Amino acid sequence: MSTPAALTRPARPGTPGRRLMARSAVLAAHGLATLPPARLRAVLAVLRRGAGPATYAEAEAARNLVLAVSLRCLGPKGCLPRSLATVLLCPAAGRWPTWCVGVRVAPPFAAHSWVEAEGRMVGEPMPAGYLATLFTLPPHVR
Repeated sequence: MSTPAALTRPARPGTPGRRLMARSAVLAAHGLATLPPARLRAVLAVLRRGAGPATYAEAEAARNLVLAVSLRCLGPKGCLPRSLATVLLCPAAGRWPTWCVGVRVAPPFAAHSWVEAEGRMVGEPMPAGYLATLFTLPPHVR
């Protein structure tokens, strides 16, 4: 049985150059999503070097830009490429949100990935405590 869903795409934010960067981040995110978890985490650890912590507004703007350019990331099964594209887009501004991977705490089991900034989930409709975090990749602190 299928469930009807409406995908609401945000308005086209940013300049054409930023949208091109977002499309590139989405393309790279789809490639990274095929990597084994340990290798993916290692690649992201290298990419985050030199980037400071992202504010909630910066992370939300990056996420909205990703959603504006990719219907695949907008869908219900797009959490991994969506979160990866968001963290890939932030270093262009010298920032890095916390990348998180976890699971639902209540049945049915489902894995999920998201980004956090300033201690809050960015753009996720779930209440606090709905997800149990398995691992995170926060900004690199010197």
